[in-house]
Amino acid sequence: IGRDAERVFLPAKIPEAYAVALESPVFVQPCGTKSHPDYFSALLCVFYVIIEQFEVHAMNENIAKKNEALAQTVIKGLESRNMTGFYAASKEDALKTALSLIPENSTIAMGGCTSATEIGLIDALKNGKYNYIDRAQMEPRASLMAAYDADIFLASANAMTSDGEIVNIDGNANRVSCIAQGPKKVVFIVGMNKICADLDSAIKRARNIAAPANAQRFNIDTPCKKTGKCFDCKSPDTICCQFLITRFSKHPGRINVILVNDNLGF
Repeated sequence: IGRDAERVFLPAKIPEAYAVALESPVFVQPCGTKSHPDYFSALLCVFYVIIEQFEVHAMNENIAKKNEALAQTVIKGLESRNMTGFYAASKEDALKTALSLIPENSTIAMGGCTSATEIGLIDALKNGKYNYIDRAQMEPRASLMAAYDADIFLASANAMTSDGEIVNIDGNANRVSCIAQGPKKVVFIVGMNKICADLDSAIKRARNIAAPANAQRFNIDTPCKKTGKCFDCKSPDTICCQFLITRFSKHPGRINVILVNDNLGF
């Protein structure tokens, strides 16, 4: 049984568990040696690993069920605000949903959306039949003007409420201005880690989690970068210059939110 266990149970974990069993004075009986181990003790250790994996799997399933239920609540809230919501159980599903919202030959701009990169969307656009506006290859104002005229604008949220309000903070307003007007359609990629109970907690998340993380990412010399929390600063380098709360859309079909069962972005 001990010899066959590697071929039967959780191949990725068995060698590790077996190695632990060989070294452990608890699981290897005195009669066992490294060349002739006590296979019953080794198998017992393997079973502990299997049980642990089942527990982790069950926990992940429960989190996924909770996220899906919460996402449906958010989607109803979005619908009441003339916006459209989608739920994706995985990054792969999120990518498929996003591409279904972006016709080929569209012109696409983005506002610093790491979540879109994390689900593989940017690579798919660069390698597909799309006109992707690469900000890194353009002068800042030229890329901003091009984004205003884009067919699709990709963004994420710094936070969202469970009833569908979207909160974003910006330094130069290139992102929030395109969300508010300009591009024909906006596609948000939002991890379930960004959903908050209400508007106050969403603003707190944006200021105390998203903003300090982005200050770190861009190496900006602000108090929140040094301390990890918002000081409501007026530093010349502050990235909290504009706050945008998207609570309703006057244009049906313009605002689309893909809620992803994953921790994405900041």
